Amino acid sequence: MRTFVVILLSLLWITASAQTRVPVVGLPCEGCDAVFDGMPAQLNSRARIAPKSEPGEPMIVVGKALNANNKPQAGVIVFAYQTNSRGIYPESPAVRDPETRRQGTLRAWVRTDSLGRYAFDTIRPGSYPSSDLPQHIHFHIIEPGCSTYYIDDIMFRDDPKLTPAQIRRIAKNRGGNGISMPVRRDGIWYVTRDIHLGEDIPGHRACRS
Repeated sequence: MRTFVVILLSLLWITASAQTRVPVVGLPCEGCDAVFDGMPAQLNSRARIAPKSEPGEPMIVVGKALNANNKPQAGVIVFAYQTNSRGIYPESPAVRDPETRRQGTLRAWVRTDSLGRYAFDTIRPGSYPSSDLPQHIHFHIIEPGCSTYYIDDIMFRDDPKLTPAQIRRIAKNRGGNGISMPVRRDGIWYVTRDIHLGEDIPGHRACRS
């Protein structure tokens, strides 16, 4: 009986994994396979990327997922990861997959609510040490049953490293404009990043409703 239960649970896990993993589009896509590694079985519309104990300036990222008709889209999974306040991706020796390890431990998933909304609690990331690359938060999208792809990072308009030259080089409008002006209230940074599903993503096809 115990063997039967173990086999059944294994089959359920394999089935769930097969349903979760969807084709990667918008290639080349570095790290798109790692977005599934560690994803919780149950997702809410709000999650925490950096734990409360993580040093840094608190930041809240909010937004909506919008479909091709510019209507809010429920059930979209948004995966985000970032550096700590020193610009480092803190790694865990317990993580075996090298790509997942490279993304660090500051990573989280949300699923948009009935109004297409999501929110992440985190800290403001640092830029890479000895680099002219602006501060950023990486975003990947999973449209369940359809595809997964990366979109433009969230970048901050008040970042002195975000020069016009960097904007021309980095900003590709994948999934809409990722550049946002942070607003600080009561010691917390607030940032908005709306997601335009499939916009400027090669090979993307809208999910059937």
